[in-house]
Amino acid sequence: MKKGTSAFALFFGNRSFFPSSLMAEAREDLSQVFKKMGHEILMMPTDATRYGAVETAKEGHIYAKWLEEHKGKFDGIILCLPNFGDETGAVVALKDAGVPIFVQAYPDEADKMSPASRRDAFCGKFSITDVLCQYNVPFTAIPPHAVAPSSPQFKENIDYFDRVCRVVSGLKGMTVGAIGARTTAFKTVRIDELALQSHGITTEVFDMSDVFARMRAVSPGKVYKAKADQLKKISSWKDVPQKNFDNIVKLWVVLGDLIEEYQLDALALRCWIELQKEMEIAACGLIGLMNDVDRPIACEMDIGNAIAMYAISLASGKPAGVLDWNNNYNNDDNKCILFHCGSMPPSMMVEKGKIVDNIFLAKVVGKNHSLGCNIGRIAPTDMTFGSLTTKCGRIKCYLGEGAFTDDPISKDFFGCAGVAEIPNLQKVLLHVAYNGHRHHVSVTSGHCKDAVAEAMTRYLGFEVAIPQESRGCL
Repeated sequence: MKKGTSAFALFFGNRSFFPSSLMAEAREDLSQVFKKMGHEILMMPTDATRYGAVETAKEGHIYAKWLEEHKGKFDGIILCLPNFGDETGAVVALKDAGVPIFVQAYPDEADKMSPASRRDAFCGKFSITDVLCQYNVPFTAIPPHAVAPSSPQFKENIDYFDRVCRVVSGLKGMTVGAIGARTTAFKTVRIDELALQSHGITTEVFDMSDVFARMRAVSPGKVYKAKADQLKKISSWKDVPQKNFDNIVKLWVVLGDLIEEYQLDALALRCWIELQKEMEIAACGLIGLMNDVDRPIACEMDIGNAIAMYAISLASGKPAGVLDWNNNYNNDDNKCILFHCGSMPPSMMVEKGKIVDNIFLAKVVGKNHSLGCNIGRIAPTDMTFGSLTTKCGRIKCYLGEGAFTDDPISKDFFGCAGVAEIPNLQKVLLHVAYNGHRHHVSVTSGHCKDAVAEAMTRYLGFEVAIPQESRGCL
């Protein structure tokens, strides 16, 4: 999930009475800019149409065929307007593209407004977007309305569009693994698999009995040793007996096998109470490490937040974790404590954690039967948060931004927690309550809610709310 990984197909819109030199100039400009930014690009050959651009419906069909021939090699399209462009050719070329489209218009220069040098792309952009709207072709337009590829704003726009493309390409056709049945006591994490499937998200379900059988069959080897070494580095295992540690490693081996066999992009795990009764472990620390180095994985069978974690981590390029909306913080209306038993990515923690018993589950299963919680504190950082659920066949999500602070938390507070400062937090909490969202929330480092929201609403058909920015309480 690294930044700058999207590949782009370039489209050049033309109108014949503007100078042809503008097309060649634009091809060179974008080639250089994307090379410096680390993006792969695809350009239709210059001899495929007049200047390798698109003006007529015939040229639009040629471009559409070229796109089809290169399907799967690009994540988005840059619709570049070196001049006014032609809306008919553009919509014929792109109406079936099936990927995000960023519309970019070159700006005119005040001293180059003669017929030989003016562009009029500022105006032409509206003609293109108008017809794309008429044909229900989704696109992305980012301020400023006209921007030169050489400008810093263009690079910022591409960074944003890159995040949008990563979310769209990641969620389209994704497969999420449901490891076990819904945690019995939590109706809050119920989800509609058919609603997910209608948006291209497949859910694969596995029984915990099969997981336990696979764990018992795991034998030490290269894979086992490599995973054991990784686990030892994330935390202190000082008071954890070898048999408990072995079972945690075996669980990771099994989850890794399921990921490979079923090509899972994210997972949700039934993490209590069978793991404690059968294997005498808690999966918290393992979940945190997997979020860092493997796949997004949500605890307590929260499939919705496994998908939300995947989405925000695709946008941020950084790991995500899932936490509880857990405690108020003194009398500050814009601060709260976000917590879980120890499933945060180690990279988001202040320092190396400590593996301990789950003090809540230990009351039920006994001491040393729920070892595996990685306790510690979440490091201060800007963060994006969100959560996802289904309702009446629709996918609904909310998103927001805030920061984890360095405010202190009582030393006897169990688990991995951090103080979150979120503008208009009370609006967010009301939105969660009134709209039936989970008590869980997904978080990642950095601010990227706008890109996630654009990907989900404009290209994926999700319903997204940003309650911080709402004028009302919903």
